[in-house]
Amino acid sequence: MAYLPLFPLSLVAFPGEKLNLHIFEPRYRQLINECVAGGLPFGIPTYMDSTLPGYGTEMEVLEVAHQHTNGSMDIRTRGLRVFQLTGFDNPVPHKLYAGGSVTLYPQPEEHLYVMPELVSLVERLYRVFDTDLKASPSLAQPYSYQIGHGVGLPTEGEYELLTLETEPERQEYLLDHLQQVMPVVENMERTKERIRMNGHFKEFGELNL
Repeated sequence: MAYLPLFPLSLVAFPGEKLNLHIFEPRYRQLINECVAGGLPFGIPTYMDSTLPGYGTEMEVLEVAHQHTNGSMDIRTRGLRVFQLTGFDNPVPHKLYAGGSVTLYPQPEEHLYVMPELVSLVERLYRVFDTDLKASPSLAQPYSYQIGHGVGLPTEGEYELLTLETEPERQEYLLDHLQQVMPVVENMERTKERIRMNGHFKEFGELNL
């Protein structure tokens, strides 16, 4: 059991993810200043459907990239571990910000086995959209967290991914999602190509009937 200062956001942060934040509210300026001064982590619990459903990610401040004259700041952070919120104080006594007791998941393991079928589907998806793929099974961050924001999951889906405790569970979840979405995406791309060709002169080969 641990206690974290909390910075709720309408997003899902994954362990290993680097997240840049602009801090301007007085309560969160206080939170970040205290974390920087003490070398302490803070938590980003996902805020969704006007509530805190209970899971989030422990974060560390890598650096204060810029301190503005009005007191706001730009910071670079990195996700550490997933947590489940077990208590919530808003605000923490004698502080401006919220905090809560949490149960922390174990630190994610590095260089875990990655399902070839999942890698193949991710590569297909990125070829369809002609987009560079930055994820790689050889990177230290678990593959599921590398691709969690890049395979078309809604926020609710990313949150469900965050709640899964093991890498095999997360990869199975993502594989199921991509198996459902890829036929739709590829059909949409074929439809776009037909629309682009509409009105153009078309050349057909000779039919051998």
